[in-house]
Amino acid sequence: MTTAVILARGLGTRMRRADSAALDSDQTAAAEAGTKGMIPVGRPFLDYLISALADAGYDDVCLVVGPEHGLIRDRYARAAVPARVRVRFAVQREPRGTADAVLAVEAFAGGEPFLVMNSDNYYPVEALRALRMLDGCGLAGFERASLVREGNLGADRLASFPAARVAADGGLAALVDGTREDDDLISMNLWMFTPAIFAACRDVAPSPNGELELANAVRLAVSRGERFTVLPFRAAVLDLTSRADIAFVTERLRAVQVAL
Repeated sequence: MTTAVILARGLGTRMRRADSAALDSDQTAAAEAGTKGMIPVGRPFLDYLISALADAGYDDVCLVVGPEHGLIRDRYARAAVPARVRVRFAVQREPRGTADAVLAVEAFAGGEPFLVMNSDNYYPVEALRALRMLDGCGLAGFERASLVREGNLGADRLASFPAARVAADGGLAALVDGTREDDDLISMNLWMFTPAIFAACRDVAPSPNGELELANAVRLAVSRGERFTVLPFRAAVLDLTSRADIAFVTERLRAVQVAL
C-alpha cells in the first residue's frame, strides 16, 4: 500500500486567531489565511509531511483542499513539484467535516487501501511505515503520557481526541471520549482505510456541531463489523493548531531533513 491522503481543507479558525506569539511576516500571512500546511517552520509545514510519507514508502499523495486553496496547488503542482512522490488534489467544496473530506478522495483511492492523516500534525515516520504494512484497516494509537511529555500537546488539548480501547485480539473495540489515563492510546487521526470506509462516511450522522466527523464514521464501520488493528506507539506528534505552536514546531523540525 503506497497511497496517502492529507486532509488540508480545514478553515484554520484557531490559527487565524491573533495571540501573543512572535511571528515573522511570512508566518503571519499564512496564519491569517488559515492555511496551516503552508506556514513556514523552516519551510512550509506540508513539505515535512510529504517528505515523511516518502521516507515511509508512500509514492502517491492526495491533498484534500478547498476551492480557495490555490496557494497549496501552486506550490506542489508548479513551484516545488515533488520528485519522490506524485501529488494530486481532491476538492472538498464545503467544510462539512473530516468524514466528508474522506469522501472527496473516493475516485483517487481507486478501490485500494489508503492512509489518512491531518495536515496540521507531524507524525513519526515509523508510524506511517507500520500502517503501510497492514493488511486491512488500522489506526495509530499514541501513548498519552508520551504525547504530553515529548510533544506540544498538553492534557487539556488531548481531551479533544478520543482514546482507543483495544480488544484482546488487538483490534479496535471503541473510541472513547472523556477521561484520560496516562496509559491510554490516543487516536491522533492517523488511519489506514479500505474502501469500506466510504459507505460509513456517507451514512454517518452529523455531530452536535453539525459536522460529519471521521471518528464517528469509524465507530459506524466498527459497529458494522469492520476490524481496525490498533498499532501502539510511544512517540510525540507535533501539532500545529495555533500561532503559539509555531515556535515549538519550528525548533523540533530544525534537524529534520526534507526531500520532496
